This record gives sequence, structure tokens and C-alpha cells, in this order.
Amino acid sequence: MKTRLQTSLGQQLVLTPQLQQAIKLLQMSTTELELEIAQAVESNPLLDWDDSSDGDDASGGAPGADSDAPPEPAASSSDDWAPAELDWNNPGSSGSFDDDEDTGSAAERVAEVETLADHLLWQLHLSHLSMRDRSIGAALIDALEEDGYLREPLATIAETLLPAIHAGEDEILTVLHQVQRFDPVGVAARSLGECLQLQIDVLPADTPGLALARQVAAGPLERLPRSGVAGLAQELKRPLAEVETAVALLRSLDPRPGTQIAPLAQDTYVVPDVVVWRQNGLWRAALAAHAGPRVVIHRGYEQMIRRCGEADAGYLRAQLQEARWLLKGLQARGETLLRVVRSLIQQQAGFLEFGEQALRPLTLREVAAELGLHESTVSRAIARKHVRTPRGTLPLRAFFASGIDTEGGGEASSTAIQAMIRRLIDDENPRKPLSDAKLADLLKTSGIPVARRTVAKYREAMNISASHERVRIA
Repeated sequence: MKTRLQTSLGQQLVLTPQLQQAIKLLQMSTTELELEIAQAVESNPLLDWDDSSDGDDASGGAPGADSDAPPEPAASSSDDWAPAELDWNNPGSSGSFDDDEDTGSAAERVAEVETLADHLLWQLHLSHLSMRDRSIGAALIDALEEDGYLREPLATIAETLLPAIHAGEDEILTVLHQVQRFDPVGVAARSLGECLQLQIDVLPADTPGLALARQVAAGPLERLPRSGVAGLAQELKRPLAEVETAVALLRSLDPRPGTQIAPLAQDTYVVPDVVVWRQNGLWRAALAAHAGPRVVIHRGYEQMIRRCGEADAGYLRAQLQEARWLLKGLQARGETLLRVVRSLIQQQAGFLEFGEQALRPLTLREVAAELGLHESTVSRAIARKHVRTPRGTLPLRAFFASGIDTEGGGEASSTAIQAMIRRLIDDENPRKPLSDAKLADLLKTSGIPVARRTVAKYREAMNISASHERVRIA
């Protein structure tokens, strides 16, 4: 059954298997994408590797770079892409861009392992929840199982919060509802029905079968395997066609959303998905040509469809359709990723210019609202993706930060505040290190009103010892 889902272009497409594949491709890292495409080429005779070097997409190949991209040399080294003719001048403390800084040691280029809990905690810290609610949210996330379900009773969660926080089940439930809005959609559900309802809630109101699917998920879903669609239609006293539409919608959803965020294999190296550079004073972005393998339709097999028998032609046509779905999914992945990155570099130009101290508060919701996307789409687009900049290869998550109000009426990001604390500690008198209270006072004089306990939390997050442990005799 066909349903509708908003795409990155603001249009509505049917939620068919090919669109589900596009969603899956969007959240993959480059390494995962390479494996997925390699398996597709191996199993589908209508797919072939694109060995051409002219970057022509006329045959439907996956986009590797666009017209804004810096020219890529033929050499295979991932460090050869920075052309000397571009303006890599960096007004920050590092002076000009040094390509060697980006390569670093092998250990520095190993991808950070991201689990489902990491993915959710990052969204939690970007939320506007209070510190108390964040602590409750962290306890809920810690209790989730690998498939994303919460099977611990709320009373047990309340016990794990003691003695620091005394929270009733109603308060914990309120925070749970906030966590259930995170990506992947359907996470932190306590039952299959609730998981499907959470996914139904983000679909457009005009999705066929939406209301009835919600009704089935809320109750009769567990009886569906025994009674079947016909029995369910009789129980609900609804036409069989309507129930079939609703059940088809439910079957198109993901019953185990937590498995969407699977940790990468150990020793996986970072491969940048996007290149960011500055040209004529403007920051620009393009997909990295080596970020994903390029595949095309195998023209020989495509032409064979007209000449072979009906049985073989039917098989080849089905494979051709799957190949086209994959290419469209790759194209949609690249377009969405590029839109998100261009939004990030526009909003975080100061971060690219001057570093973490200039990182402004930015949340998934803000970027999603600007681009007309759902928050979960933005979250999938940046998950385990990296961007190569004059400051090195950075995870896209580095462009986001929660914030606090400043005395000047603006906001300062938590990342910028941490950078200020680190700079103050680096410049402190080693015989008389700055206490957390003194650091809070110095930040306050800079217009950043933070409490001592907040400074302590940021200091501990950066693995910096307390003042009495930092005493050094010069």
C-alpha cells in the first residue's frame, strides 16, 4: 500500500520500498554506504561500477561532486583534493591551512564509535530541557535495549535516579515523551503498538489509512496475527479494503527502530562526505568525489531486455527497477546532505573562521525549520558524517551546540563556553589554579552568567582536573 512522506524537496512521495531504501541510505556512514553498494552491484546484474573520470551523471550515476566542488586530481590519495588555486587563508590562530594537519596519525582518523545511546544523548543535550529533566532523560536512554525499546518499568527508572533526584512516574513519563520525539522515530517505545504510533504521528495527515492504522496500533494490533486482516475488519466493523490499507501502512513502518543506529566496526577510518572551502570570501561546500562509490546502469543488460524471452525480460526489468531506485536514493542522499551542510556553514561561519569559541547555539529543530525538513531527517543526514574543512576533518555533529542566555541578550553555545574555560585554565598561574567559582566569575565578566556547578560540569566533560589537583610547582 502506498503512503506519503515529505521529501527533502518539500514534495510528497509514496512511502514505498524504494523510499524506505532512500531513508536507509541517508543515515549510513560512507563506509556503510560503500558496503551497501558493493553488495548491490554483486547481486544486481543491471548495476555496474562507473570507471569514468569525467564525472558525467547522464547515465544516472550516484553524485560524487557538483559544479561548485574543487577539482579532484586523478591520484587516489584522500589528501590530494585541496587545489592550490583556492583561497585557503584562515584568519584564525593557525594562520594558513596545512594539508598535513588533516591527515594526522592513524589513531586520529579512526571513526568515533557511535551507539544508539550516544546518538540519543547528543540530541538530549541539544534539547531545551532543564538539567533535572536531562538527568531523567539520560536514565531513560541508559535503560533502552539495543532495538530501542524501553522495557524497564518507570518505577525502576525512578529508583535508579535516587538519591540525587526524587521523581514520580508522571514526571518521568513526561520526559519519556520528549525522548520519544528523538531520532530514530519510534525509539523509547514500551510496546510495538506505541512504537508504530510514534512513527504514524510524523506522517502527513492525508496519508491513506492513517487514522485507522493508529486505531489498530493502539489496540487490535496484537490480535492481527491470529485473526488476520479479514477478522480484524469484522472486529472493527470496517470495509476490508480500508483495513488492508491501514495494515499495509503499519507493515511499512520499522518495528525495531533502535537497530538503525548500529555501531561501526572497530578501526573504521573517517572518510569525509563533504568538502568545505572558502573562495572569494565565501564558504562553499560540495560532495567529496571519494565519499561514495559511483555506480551506473549496465547498458548491455538493459539493451538485452528487448531481445530476450519474456521470463528473462521480466527478471531483468525487475532488476532494472531496483537499480534505478538505488541510484535515485543515492542522489536524494547527496542532495539532502549537501543542503544540510550548506545551511550549517552559513550559520556557523564564525566557527569555521575562529574555532569553537565562535560556535553559536544551533539545534536540529532550527536547521530542520530552515530547510523544511523533519528533525529526524536532519539527524539522519548528519549521523556519522564528516566534513573536510581548513580546520581538519570534523564530524557534522560538531556544528551543533546547546546554548545559554548571555547578559547581552544573546546566546553562547556550551561548546564555546567550554573553549573559554579551557583557555582560562591554560593561561592560569600553575601555582594558584583557578577554582570553579573563580572561573564562573571570569566568565560572568565576559557576559556569560554561568553557575559554579555548570563550570564544574563543563570542566569534567573536558577531563580537566579540579583546581587542587592542577597545582604545579614552577
